[in-house]
Amino acid sequence: MGRCINAEGLEACEALAAGRPGRFLFADRPTVAEICLVPQLGNARRFGVDLTPFPRLLAAEAAALEIPAFAQAVPDRQPDAE
Repeated sequence: MGRCINAEGLEACEALAAGRPGRFLFADRPTVAEICLVPQLGNARRFGVDLTPFPRLLAAEAAALEIPAFAQAVPDRQPDAE
């Protein structure tokens, strides 16, 4: 099986965010980028994508998940999660 398309998108995002200052991807506060990032990393984990090549993305995710609204919105915390 070929590479996961999710991993290709994460590589592109990691490259865009690399070297930018701040706790989040593109600013010192969360933006729509984190709203998209958190579920994409969740999907990547679900499909077994190795996330170790994405330290900037993982750091931004961790910062976002410190915010209650982000933490409460992850799929695993929803009433219909399986």
